[in-house]
Amino acid sequence: MSDLLALGDVHFIRLTTFRKNGEGVGTPVWVARDGDSLVAFTPQGTAKLKRLRHTSRVEVVECGRQGKVADDAVPVPATAVIDTDPATVDHVAALLKAKYGVEYRLFMAVESAVSFVRRTPKAPRVAIRITA
Repeated sequence: MSDLLALGDVHFIRLTTFRKNGEGVGTPVWVARDGDSLVAFTPQGTAKLKRLRHTSRVEVVECGRQGKVADDAVPVPATAVIDTDPATVDHVAALLKAKYGVEYRLFMAVESAVSFVRRTPKAPRVAIRITA
């Protein structure tokens, strides 16, 4: 199994996307394996999507919930593409729900509650497919 696909078994990865000036910005995300790639999702309008529209170059590495990476961890260079197709987003959501179970359900419930309290609609999600 490749280093990239092995990351499908970890709890969080830090997805590093790159600004136009080349500076990397890391974000911890949930990830699941889908065939020969990793998948994640994020709400539309996030800064990571803006950076991905500029360049598909990313780095991924195992991290903790807060994005902390072990000193000996080696980032894996990869390519990421955005997919807004509702069927793909639903497929990715199902993979993440299967992997994370109760944690996924709680996170989504909190996100819905926050949207309700703020009286703002929940932003639609988009899928991110990460390949070597």
